[in-house]
Amino acid sequence: MILFEKITWKNFLSTGDIPTTISFTDNVTNLIVGTNGAGKSTLLDALCFVLFNKPYRKINKPQLVNSTNEKGCVVEIDFRVGGKQYTVRRGIKPNVFDIIVNGEMLHKEADDRANQKILEENILKLNYKSFTQIVILGSAGFTPFMQLQSSHRREVIEDLLDIRVFSAMNNLIKEDIRQNKESIRSLEVKKNAAKDKVEMQEHFIEDLEARGMETINRKYSKIKEIDCDIEKLMLKNRDLNRDLDGKQEDVSKFANANKKLRQLGNIKGTLSQKVSTLTENHKFFKENTVCPTCKQGIEESFRLDRIVEAQSKLQELKEGFQKLEESIKEEENRELQFTNLTKEVTSLTHGISQNNTRISGLQRQSRDLQSEIQTITDQLQNRNSEHEKLEELREGLQSIFNQLAEKKEEVNYQSFAYDLLKDGGVKTKIIKKYLPLINQQVNRYLQLMDFYINFKLDEEFNETIKSPIHDKFSYSSFSEGEKMRIDLALLFTWREVARFKNSANTNLLIMDEVFDSSLDGFGTDDFLKIIRFVIKDANIFVISHKTEMYDKFQNVIKFEKFKGFSRMVP
Repeated sequence: MILFEKITWKNFLSTGDIPTTISFTDNVTNLIVGTNGAGKSTLLDALCFVLFNKPYRKINKPQLVNSTNEKGCVVEIDFRVGGKQYTVRRGIKPNVFDIIVNGEMLHKEADDRANQKILEENILKLNYKSFTQIVILGSAGFTPFMQLQSSHRREVIEDLLDIRVFSAMNNLIKEDIRQNKESIRSLEVKKNAAKDKVEMQEHFIEDLEARGMETINRKYSKIKEIDCDIEKLMLKNRDLNRDLDGKQEDVSKFANANKKLRQLGNIKGTLSQKVSTLTENHKFFKENTVCPTCKQGIEESFRLDRIVEAQSKLQELKEGFQKLEESIKEEENRELQFTNLTKEVTSLTHGISQNNTRISGLQRQSRDLQSEIQTITDQLQNRNSEHEKLEELREGLQSIFNQLAEKKEEVNYQSFAYDLLKDGGVKTKIIKKYLPLINQQVNRYLQLMDFYINFKLDEEFNETIKSPIHDKFSYSSFSEGEKMRIDLALLFTWREVARFKNSANTNLLIMDEVFDSSLDGFGTDDFLKIIRFVIKDANIFVISHKTEMYDKFQNVIKFEKFKGFSRMVP
């Protein structure tokens, strides 16, 4: 049970910097009165704000800060749950959210949303909708149970009956099913891959045993063909080497032709120079009797001797030059033969090199074939190892089959549990168990308010209403005062259910202007009897404009506006 003890606020809505404190446990029945705008309903907004971070009425959070002071908005509430003392403090400007347990600050998460979740799920065990259904009935900001959507009605009931845990369990199971299905898809892929490996190994062994020797014989035949080709190439190389040796001997005979040709060329140049010089001397003495340089006469006998001598030497040189020309021509022929023989030697050498390259390639191909033959031979000799490998692959495949079977069986169990935990499963059975009690309590409170109808909720929380006048009615068919009686009956019923379940039970019941709107005089009297004599273990606060009810309550709390701020009248 949640025992709310007191609440304090300041700079909240129209309240100023002086704290306002209301004790929840001093009196059983409390009347809160005041003029419009005096701050009577501030209690509701402060209570919802400090517990759920939002006001009860439709007010934006920034507007909760007092518009005059514009800072220091703080609400603090003290309550007990299960023997532990709690204080929750929440503020704006600056932002504050503290949870204190037995005098020590509760560890804070980085995100206040996580802290709020801890407060609602682990401490209060109530969310905003459920809290407002069993603690508050107001004329503003409150949606009666019968006006909630079907899903929200279910949330309220599940909170009251402590069966929302089944929804949480269902979400966990749903996530487990998703993960297991992903694992199944992954295992299916592994299974197909393992099956392919098994089939490949089986085919490999079959091929190894059926075609192994045939492959070896075919490769041996190929090696023999290669050996024949190698032998032919080697014979060609032998003939080429023989021709090469002969050509190289011939080349050696003409190897010095180029050298001799250069020497003869030098001699030819020298002879040509001498012939030119003798020719110039012969011409000089033949044409000149006087020296053109010194103008002295040349002796005739000397001149004639020089002419004869020059003619004689020219004749000798011409004969030698002719022989030299013949020698040069002979050496040029030898050089041409040397060049041709060298080309032939190069061609023979290239042919031998090409054959050697082919021989190397064929020898490498032969070695590769022999290696393949050895590999196949080893595989044939070690067939047992291949069978062992096949057995390992089959065992791996069987392991995957087993894992798949386990995962599928787990998913089947989880799916069964998921179906049980869905709205139509075990929760519906629990709700059906409590429905007779709920309907009985609602009708009891309706009769206490002199409203004689037969009200019944089904497991989908749709109402069936019968009255002495009409067999079929719906909630919307009634007047506002009659709807209020139904709303009150449901509120009291939810509190009864919460008291049975204890975890959602609370000592606090607040009603805002219930008497001022829809209840007539008779309804008001009946309602006051209920809260005074029927409702147990509750501290009740009624907010009203009606001052004539002072004597009906143990305590009266009055609010007023003073210098622009709301305050409690001492």
